[in-house]
Amino acid sequence: MLIGFGHLFRLARAGFILAREGVFKGVDPAVLPVPAQFLLRIGNLIALPGSGDTPQALVRAFAQIGPSYVKLGQFLATRPDVVGGEIADALTALQDRMEPFGRKAAVEIIERAFGKPVEEIFLSFGDPVAAASIAQVHPARVAYPQGERKVAVKVLRPDVERQFRRDLADMYILARAAERFSAEARRLRMIQVVDTLARSVKLETDFRLEAAAASEFRDNVADDPDIRAPSVDWDRTTREVLTLEWIDGAPLSDIARVAAQGHDLKDLGRKVLQSFLRTAMRDGFFHADMHQGNLFVDKKSRLVAIDFGIMGRLGFKERRFLAEILFGFITRDYRRVAEVHFEAGYVPPIHSVEEFSQALRAIGEPLHTANAQDISMARLLTLLFEVTALFDMRTRTELVLLQKTMVVAEGVARSLDPTLNIWRTSDPVVRGWIEDNLGPKAKLEDAGKAAVEVAKFATRLPKLLGDAEAAIEMLAAAGAKGVRLSDESLEGLARARRRSDRWFMLAVVLLALLAIHWMG
Repeated sequence: MLIGFGHLFRLARAGFILAREGVFKGVDPAVLPVPAQFLLRIGNLIALPGSGDTPQALVRAFAQIGPSYVKLGQFLATRPDVVGGEIADALTALQDRMEPFGRKAAVEIIERAFGKPVEEIFLSFGDPVAAASIAQVHPARVAYPQGERKVAVKVLRPDVERQFRRDLADMYILARAAERFSAEARRLRMIQVVDTLARSVKLETDFRLEAAAASEFRDNVADDPDIRAPSVDWDRTTREVLTLEWIDGAPLSDIARVAAQGHDLKDLGRKVLQSFLRTAMRDGFFHADMHQGNLFVDKKSRLVAIDFGIMGRLGFKERRFLAEILFGFITRDYRRVAEVHFEAGYVPPIHSVEEFSQALRAIGEPLHTANAQDISMARLLTLLFEVTALFDMRTRTELVLLQKTMVVAEGVARSLDPTLNIWRTSDPVVRGWIEDNLGPKAKLEDAGKAAVEVAKFATRLPKLLGDAEAAIEMLAAAGAKGVRLSDESLEGLARARRRSDRWFMLAVVLLALLAIHWMG
């Protein structure tokens, strides 16, 4: 009962703040149950004068409720399919900034995590330089065999996990209630949204996992000329503490400083967009929080990504889907874009490819008559998801995260170069991936792999057939000595022999077809 009252109190407080900021003013009472309509009217009565149902009202409310709701807002900024594009864009500006919890508390956490004094871990350990809802960052110095180096030490905020567990339990109550009473909430899978947020928080509060993400991303981009990632100090990293290479560079959030250091802003805009697309399509592993504060420029004009708490993954199927739809819109092949949706199983076969292709043309054609600076790939994907909802395409969270990250990356690129041509900049990355993975070279490689597998199977067939024949002869000899086989057993042996014969013939046919293909 006490737990129930705790949930009610926290939810009532959150509801009061949301109502006071005017978040509910734009809600249509007709879509709500009668009891909720009454609460809505009460809530709108307490709205502050001048408040309105703008996305900024939601941003203000989340910032006041607390760090868990700030994190919820940042997460919803990646889910325009749930909150709509306008609100998602506004939530992108939600700043995760909090008062630091002080050096003393951070030292206690570090010493508890490593079981020894902080002086034995770091040569020096400074005051916090940045603080957020989950952690804060300290500068420190470490003695390595190569010499003394400066590092960034990220320390988990005290008691943060308990706070998030408590607030996530509140959010689950709301999600279950929404899905119970709203068909739209069920379509958007609100409980799954909270599930995803819970997993994200779990990953972000275990710095060993963030370290692994940073290390994997660094390995993936090791040979890239445009972007890199800081190295991880694994000896000074635990669940509560993350130690990374210190980045000396200008943040993209300070464009004046970047320009003053002599960096080419237009070239940096190209690097931001192409680096994002390259890591997403080539590696299937992309930085999903690419705002200006998480991107620096080093002395070699190379981008440096930091903060790997939110990452996105795409399987080959999703990467092929992304490449083909982008390339299809670039080349105006709308039927192919439609076919890709059906082939991937994203749109149910009850719908018509032709009708879907027509809907896609309505999205794509205006892009080819717009000025270069007015073309937005992120906007294209937003419209695409709106149209696919009309054709019963279920929410694909990995693609939605990709789309929202593209919104952020495109915004960063355009802040550096307002005239950036999105299509022209993206084309070499998209076209290159298609040629490497779907072109003639890739098909030849796939055919070669298939031939090797068939050849391996064919080499095993004589032994398999020999073993089967020997077993039948042994059984026949045993039967001659008095062991009788039932009709079912004899029929089973016959079926096994027929299957072996069919596999042998199939292998022969496949080898013959491959031979004809190579000779042709």
